[in-house]
Amino acid sequence: MQEAQELLKKALALPDKERADLAGSLIDSLDDTVDENAEAAWQEEIVRRLEEVRSGKVKTTSWNDVRQKGRTLLHGQ
Repeated sequence: MQEAQELLKKALALPDKERADLAGSLIDSLDDTVDENAEAAWQEEIVRRLEEVRSGKVKTTSWNDVRQKGRTLLHGQ
């Protein structure tokens, strides 16, 4: 456990990009199964959602509205 704490301390001292790359590598190392269809499924989902927005079937919400709603849900404000 002490070794992990030392590694964490060193990792937190890295620049943002290096920390992000390290975090991604650590997460990737936890799951060695690869879903070969995942990328294609995400592309289909992106196209579907984009078409819903373009057609007017769904409306977008501003970041400020989403943030305020989140704060309201978390803090009851």
